[in-house]
Amino acid sequence: MAHIASQTGLSREQLYCSFIENGNPTLKTTLAMMKALGIELTATLPAG
Repeated sequence: MAHIASQTGLSREQLYCSFIENGNPTLKTTLAMMKALGIELTATLPAG
């Protein structure tokens, strides 16, 4: 978690609080975490 915190620029405490069961992460926090983990988010229009 310390490594991810340093990559995202967020503190470990912020990350833990955001992603606990009743946490409420912002989109910015979620996207930063995804980027640090190498996960990409894509959106596509449905066919039809």
